[in-house]
Amino acid sequence: MKLKIALFGIAKEIVGSSALDLTTPDHQSVAGLMEQLRTQYPALRELTSFAVAVNSDYATDDYQLQENDELALIPPVSGG
Repeated sequence: MKLKIALFGIAKEIVGSSALDLTTPDHQSVAGLMEQLRTQYPALRELTSFAVAVNSDYATDDYQLQENDELALIPPVSGG
């Protein structure tokens, strides 16, 4: 299935782009997608956590993705 992924912060820097069009196996979960991305971009493994939004709503690791879902990977941020 095809997914669109928006990347922010350090994730954007690691991947080298603010967006990805990605093909994944059918019935992929958020956790499975994250493992696929960490395999393609090993530096993502160094980040301890991500918030993942699917179609503008935060999603849990077991959320089952659907064809043409739009995702956002939001790494932890710090500020002051």
